Amino acid sequence: MQPDVVAHRGASAHRAEHTVAAYALAIEQGADGLECDVRLSRDGHLVCVHDRTVNRTSTGRGVVSTLTLDRLRELDYGSWYPGLPESADDLVLRPPEESERGVLTLESLLDLVEAHPRVKLFIETKHPVRYGGLVEAKLVAMLRRYGMSRPRSKEDSAVVMMSFSSRAVRRVRGHTDTLPTVLLLDQLTMTRWDGTLPPYADYTGPGVHILRTDPEYVERARSNGHDTYVWTVDEEADVDLCAKLAVRFLATNSPAATRAVLNR
Repeated sequence: MQPDVVAHRGASAHRAEHTVAAYALAIEQGADGLECDVRLSRDGHLVCVHDRTVNRTSTGRGVVSTLTLDRLRELDYGSWYPGLPESADDLVLRPPEESERGVLTLESLLDLVEAHPRVKLFIETKHPVRYGGLVEAKLVAMLRRYGMSRPRSKEDSAVVMMSFSSRAVRRVRGHTDTLPTVLLLDQLTMTRWDGTLPPYADYTGPGVHILRTDPEYVERARSNGHDTYVWTVDEEADVDLCAKLAVRFLATNSPAATRAVLNR
């Protein structure tokens, strides 16, 4: 079975990351899932921004947690990155609209997912942050409003929570026992080498660089009951590796190109 293709920050090889345009294109490209990062604004709103600051991805400057949602909405998050169109026709016929380049709230992204029920949303909470565990509390509260915080089963869930912070993953498990979680890994420590995870983590989340040097890790994790979410897979050889290892989820910046490799 092929890995599920997850659009990393949307189709971010072709549209500015974390914009409506990037996620709309990812859905058009047939992504099975969408991935986003969330942070809290100064006034407590969950916004989809990867970096601690908006300096790289917007026309403004400043730390996300010190800016209100109104201030974040004044900035353009798309003009800095024209992206790479699938074709010349794509650029001419469907350039990103100005309305698709504003700050993306998690609420807006959940609305998009609700409209496309076949698509699963992977939400990464960023740490360390000014507000600590409030990020997870706000996330679960919002999912509760959408009826997504306690799915009937982890397989049926429309949302998966992720973090590099084991404390963050544990906090979410304290709020809900059926929302699936991913413990993201940048390296394999001695306690993670054998494929075991803490009881509050469902999936393991290694970077693809880990699988290049230790492909057997996927099977070690599977033998402990944990499927694998791999980030961020754009090179053809890495896509082939993930398919060969039968990873469960594959995060990529270009869903269409990755799907083409899988379908060869």
